Amino acid sequence: MGRFAVLLCLGPVTFAQAAAPDCDRSCLKTALDQYLNAVVRHDPSAARLWLGFRQTENAVTVRPGTGTWQSVTALGKLQRRYLDSVSGQAGYFGLVEEKDGPAIVTLRLRVVQREVAEAEWLIARKGDPGTNGPPVPGQPAGNFFDPENLVANPPPDKILPAADRLPREALTAIANSYFDGLSTHDGTLVMSHAGCARIENGFTVTGRPIENNPGAKADCASNLAMFNIQYVAARRFPLVDEEAGVVLGMGVFIRRPGTPQRRNALSEWFAIDHNRIRSIHAVMFYPPSETPVPNWPPYNGNWPLPGFTQ
Repeated sequence: MGRFAVLLCLGPVTFAQAAAPDCDRSCLKTALDQYLNAVVRHDPSAARLWLGFRQTENAVTVRPGTGTWQSVTALGKLQRRYLDSVSGQAGYFGLVEEKDGPAIVTLRLRVVQREVAEAEWLIARKGDPGTNGPPVPGQPAGNFFDPENLVANPPPDKILPAADRLPREALTAIANSYFDGLSTHDGTLVMSHAGCARIENGFTVTGRPIENNPGAKADCASNLAMFNIQYVAARRFPLVDEEAGVVLGMGVFIRRPGTPQRRNALSEWFAIDHNRIRSIHAVMFYPPSETPVPNWPPYNGNWPLPGFTQ
């Protein structure tokens, strides 16, 4: 019996079955470390790059040997690695050292046939454009950036006991509840612990007193009605580390119509325990209107295009 006949007897083979990941957690960590070491060495040939390898940095496609391949000189004081053998994805969150100083980054890798097929960087640097655009002389840039605070308030680095782990579908739904809460401006939708911390580009944005509520402090589900967000577009959850209870969520914060503020393109690392979000660590940047974000599918975050207000 020929190969084709055997396949007919077995039934149709889906794309997911044909492309089933062949890289376990150890394999993914090896691929991630090899790639990071190659970047630090400025040598793409030191990484196992897939034939169709693609890399973006803040949504801009770059060639191997350019961008971070030239600027990164070392890994920083804070390093977290998260692994998802189901989707074949590996992630790095933390600090890298560059020629001009530290940067806070999220790196997402996709591994195909034990080679790196995709590298998606979100990078925050001191003095980057903020929600109101590039910095103005004599005024702060508007983007948060605090690597020292990030080192002092890191995300978890542990493996959960098997009895405390949730299935990936539940972890994704819990993370998505945060984006739903932002889009509806309703914090009661967010499945979070009281006091849930949110740290944005290293800066802690929670823990401040809530106006007209003596003794209360803001957490990750507080004051959502005050945020200038119309909805969260281009939602993705490419990496779910079930053993760590961590989900990587990515998306674009679209502003309310008629407001001049820039969009946020972002990554959010959700640390989840006991069925709720414990903390969120974000890396984000503020693209101008002509930049298509996220530049990875789904592409509905590309709005607005040139000629539209932000």
